[in-house]
This record gives sequence, structure tokens and C-alpha cells, in this order.
Amino acid sequence: NWVKLVKFGLVGASGYVVNLIVFALCVELIGLHYIPAAVIAFCVAVTNNFWWNRHWTFDARHGHAGFQAVRFFTVSIAALGVNLIALELLIQAGMPDLPGQAIAIAIAMPFNFIGNKLWTFDKFD
Repeated sequence: NWVKLVKFGLVGASGYVVNLIVFALCVELIGLHYIPAAVIAFCVAVTNNFWWNRHWTFDARHGHAGFQAVRFFTVSIAALGVNLIALELLIQAGMPDLPGQAIAIAIAMPFNFIGNKLWTFDKFD
């Protein structure tokens, strides 16, 4: 479980970077509001994370990818809800967009790991 947690953290770190880059591009270059920017960044990062978690973290390649994807995205959407609530509270408290998103992602990560460990890829541990 510790090895899986470390792998999940590394995948999450890559998704974190992807998320922040896409978020920054959406807000700074395109001029989107921070909420739609966070949703777009989430979609790109969650796709990256699903592939790496399925193939590397949980080694669940032998399971049905479609079922795993539905569960992964369900857990990820719940974590996105946590992220968006945290982001909104941080922005309302005066935090700039990008640092607020960085902290909001970190707040949502434990929910994401537990959901994916216990539900998405549980038969492959």
C-alpha cells in the first residue's frame, strides 16, 4: 500500500503540473474565469492520471478499462467538487488564482486516492 501511495503521489504530481499549466494557460492567455479554467484543467489532468494509475500505480491493465474509467472519473468528479469548493473559498479569502488552485488540488488529493484505492482499482491490489 505504501508503494501504491508513493506511485499515486507521483502520478498525482504529474497531473498537478499538467493541471496548473492548463489552468494558467486558460486564465492568463485565454482570459477564462477561474472556475471554467479549473474544469478544463481537471479534464486534461484526469485523463493523464487515469492512464498512469491504471497502467503503473495499480497495474490494473487486465481489468475492463471502461468500467475502471467510469469509476475513476466518478471519484475524480467528487474530488473536483472538493477542489472547486476549496478554490472558491481561497479566492474569496483574497488568494490569487494560481496559488489558490495549487492549494485546492492538494486539499482534494486524499479524497481522490482513497476513492480510487477502495473502489476504482480495488480488485487489482
